[in-house]
Amino acid sequence: MQGLLLAGRYRLGESIGSGGMGRVWRAHDEVLHRAVAIKELTASLYVSDSDRAVLLARTRAEARAAARINHSAVVTVHDVLEHDGRPWIVMELVEGGSLADAVGERGRVEPREAARIGLWVLRALRAAHTAGVLHRDVKPGNVLLGRDGRVLLTDFGIAQIEGDSTITRTGEVVGSVDFLAPERVRGHDPGPASDLWALGATLYTAVEGTSPFRRTSPLTTMQAVVEEEPAEPLHAGPLAPVIGALLRKDPAGRPDAAEAEQMLAEAAEGRRPNAAQAYVPTRYAGGSPPAGTRRHGPRTAGTTPYPAATGPTAVAPAAGPVPGPAAAGPTGAAPAPRRRRLRTLALVVALAAIIGGGTAVILRESDGNRSAGGGASASPSPTATATASPGESPGTSVPDSWVRHDDPVGFGLYLPEGWKRRVFDIDGDLKQIDYTPDGGEHFLRIAVDTSPDFNDPYQHQLDLEEQLQRLVDYERVTLKRNVYRDRGGSEWEYTWTAQPKDTSFPGPRRAMEETYMSRDGTEYALYISSPAEDWAATREQFRTVLQSWQEQTS
Repeated sequence: MQGLLLAGRYRLGESIGSGGMGRVWRAHDEVLHRAVAIKELTASLYVSDSDRAVLLARTRAEARAAARINHSAVVTVHDVLEHDGRPWIVMELVEGGSLADAVGERGRVEPREAARIGLWVLRALRAAHTAGVLHRDVKPGNVLLGRDGRVLLTDFGIAQIEGDSTITRTGEVVGSVDFLAPERVRGHDPGPASDLWALGATLYTAVEGTSPFRRTSPLTTMQAVVEEEPAEPLHAGPLAPVIGALLRKDPAGRPDAAEAEQMLAEAAEGRRPNAAQAYVPTRYAGGSPPAGTRRHGPRTAGTTPYPAATGPTAVAPAAGPVPGPAAAGPTGAAPAPRRRRLRTLALVVALAAIIGGGTAVILRESDGNRSAGGGASASPSPTATATASPGESPGTSVPDSWVRHDDPVGFGLYLPEGWKRRVFDIDGDLKQIDYTPDGGEHFLRIAVDTSPDFNDPYQHQLDLEEQLQRLVDYERVTLKRNVYRDRGGSEWEYTWTAQPKDTSFPGPRRAMEETYMSRDGTEYALYISSPAEDWAATREQFRTVLQSWQEQTS
């Protein structure tokens, strides 16, 4: 594509950057004889027509958002043109790299320099907020460092213009996982304070060389954002209290832009801002904190759920010893909690790039713009082996049209033709795999936990049910002990009403789960969910799945 002439005036040169949504080209404006940068929206080439319309609208909104902001620290948009049925954005060319590049090359940035960078980003954000624009994706990769010493904020591609909500679908959360403010993870509307929180996370990354909340998966990263305090920065110097103030969980407890600007100005001069200390909560080295003070630490069951979901999300403490094999049989008390991981049962907001189609969340996992891996994103590898001819399994009686899947996680089952495998989450010993025919409206989830928190499936389901009371219209149909594959198990069926703010598939839903312990102590949970109106057919499908199920296939 190099050498292509766009709109009769912009000659493309070499590609100077790319990400999950687009590619940036160096170009020459042959009318004004100047170098420019042109952003090509490549993601629109690989999505459905409906999602393409959303992407195109976002690209135009990016140009409108940036055009509303008149500030030297915001990359200037010169033009928007149409080519090949797509909009291309012509922007100011900044010779240099990003803050993410600087951290990658140097390991970390000196605190006073980071404060100077943060000061200019904050000024850009103040100008944007004054113009009624929220950036919503502040991160090191979107902070440009010019060779001339300038600092500029770029990529308003997911910005929100005040009063314009036409291009964000209901329930959609947009941004980079590591830099999403806690209130956004919880599904609340963002505000200027959300951009300031992202700035705090960006400055932490700059001085420490690592994101404060990055974990092993997008879901556990989001949990850390909501529930955990970042490790004390070791290299932040006078910037440390400013970062702490910006990273307060409660948006009302953060400094406003004017206060933050003063703090950053002092830190850039090498002075520790006294005003910032008032925003940083006292940490206790040991013992019990004073009455009324909440100890920071892992979430326990029954606290505020994360993230926004249309169904139950089980969240509880992490870390602890791995238990031995569970006791056999259908009885037995739940052991004391050790390490608890995320086990999500119903149709949560999917963690996938928009190219996955039919999703309710767009997240960017890192400054390299890799699409996030949880939810409904297709598994890149390994893939399940599907065979069209049914084989024999204990008690199996499946329709001839059903397809056998030998899943790489270590189980086998039959499903109707057309059901696709997607990795929902891999979190240590807990692996959750989805199969769906339609992007998640109907889906089967298999959870395989080789070191479960409970040795009694019934007690585990009771524990999960306690966290479902937040669901609209939750009602238990049944929850009872049973025997499955000659092992003690538990069957749970329930209904609820999924909300439009949480999912692309709102309305009455129904779900059923069979959980049992294998002889080697692995907990298997087979869960299916669909709209309530389809439940009769879905339930019959689930019975056939249970008949065809095989654990630990080779």
